[in-house]
Amino acid sequence: MAGSGLLWLALASCLLTLASAEQPGFRNPAEPSSYGLDLDCGAPGTPEAHLCFDPCQNYTLLDEPSRSTENTEGTLLCDQDLQGWYRFVGEGGVQIPETCVPVFRCQTAAPLWLNGTHPTLEEGIVNHTACAHWSDNCCLWKTEVSVKACPGGYYVYQLEGTPGCDLRYCTDPSTVVDKCEESCRSEEECRLVNGVWACFCREDLNNSDIQSLQPQLDCGAKEIKVSLDRCRLEGLGFGEEVSAYLRDRNCSSIMQTEERNWISVTSPAQAGACGNILERNKTHAIYQNTFSLVNNFIIRDTILYVNFQCAYPLDMKVSLQTALQPIVSSLNISLDGKGEFVVRMALFQDQNYTSPYEGDVAVLSVESILYVGAILDRGDTSRFNLLLRNCYATPTKDKADPVKYFIIRNSCPNLQDSTIYVEENGVSSESRFSVQMFMFAGNYDLVFLHCEVHLCDFLNEECQPSCSTSRRLSDVVVIDPARVLDLGPITRKGAPSPGVMSGAPSTSGILLAWPTLLLPVLLAW
Repeated sequence: MAGSGLLWLALASCLLTLASAEQPGFRNPAEPSSYGLDLDCGAPGTPEAHLCFDPCQNYTLLDEPSRSTENTEGTLLCDQDLQGWYRFVGEGGVQIPETCVPVFRCQTAAPLWLNGTHPTLEEGIVNHTACAHWSDNCCLWKTEVSVKACPGGYYVYQLEGTPGCDLRYCTDPSTVVDKCEESCRSEEECRLVNGVWACFCREDLNNSDIQSLQPQLDCGAKEIKVSLDRCRLEGLGFGEEVSAYLRDRNCSSIMQTEERNWISVTSPAQAGACGNILERNKTHAIYQNTFSLVNNFIIRDTILYVNFQCAYPLDMKVSLQTALQPIVSSLNISLDGKGEFVVRMALFQDQNYTSPYEGDVAVLSVESILYVGAILDRGDTSRFNLLLRNCYATPTKDKADPVKYFIIRNSCPNLQDSTIYVEENGVSSESRFSVQMFMFAGNYDLVFLHCEVHLCDFLNEECQPSCSTSRRLSDVVVIDPARVLDLGPITRKGAPSPGVMSGAPSTSGILLAWPTLLLPVLLAW
């Protein structure tokens, strides 16, 4: 799966189910018993007079760097449509300047500035005059602005449009104080907590749009991880204490708290793990699951379901991982000082090496091509290539059987057999070859394959075989049985199954792939 050079496809979707009539966490207008200076209430004498709210918890963000007093470019803009409470954020500045601003700044003709000082937390909401500079008059136009200092160290402003156009509120870039080591995301704000400045979820982040949650999905080689923005979750009504689980609630995977206010749940990239459902088509293996999130351990409030799936392009490794019962052999290899390695070898039905034979025995017709693939499944593939030194067939499962037919000998293919094709060997973490189906002559109905493998350190060795004719015919074969993988049995369609073999000689079990070769020749090559 790793190193395939193909993009893994990921898809995540959300479905929100509410178990209560109202999502907790969304703030409604307060009905205080006494109105203070820090609340904005309805106009006196109106039905809304008793309805009050805190502007520090109910405002609109304005993240527009063009409002900076240093900006002298851009098409002239106007704020005549601004109505309500606003908070300025971003690199353009977080406060309206308290001094006169030169004309044609802040991407407008007549810039607006605050004629007064910003209030303290204790002062609550204060009223000031905003002035527009034009025609050598720093206060040619005026408008009323309400300002409040908020506990998070920021200010909110009640703006009621502008007296005309082009007039626009400016921000002072010098008010951007980067007290946090990292820039906070738009869902966060930099706050001092327990003497440390850090990015925390904004307390005013209210959101009823489930699509804004935007889950992050990481389809890794060994695990699948779903991550959710804790700040956005709080905006949807979730509290600090939440419980998460996948389709299989008994899964050992637990919710993790990530950096920058993210939470995540992981699942192994395996069929059935944590309730994963596996689907396969001709090109991909697709894992599907559902991530459920609830407030606390009692399902009483908001329930969130995140349906996700990861689609992995089928290659040799993925196909073996997703097959139910592949015919595969594994070998653990330990190299002193260089780590532990695992090599796997399997039988495949197709030239793409994505459809492994499954079950206890591979059954082929005599005209079929058998595809054999080996892969360095675990270990340092950045330094080692996989090399098949010797691959041979025997009529029994005994790798030391004296009756051997070599398909690859001393890393080179048997040129006397035109059906053998070595696709790759010694050039990567995978080796592949194919050969036409055959049977041994005599009292044999089965074929077993054996391959001796070598982990080639391509930084210090020449790994790609050099297969001259003289070398192929003359070199002595020395096989290390500790490095041999075994596959089989393989049988011909119509032959008796391995479980009902008789001792009678088989007259149909001739060496069909090489009908002219006799046993002495087979042993000598």
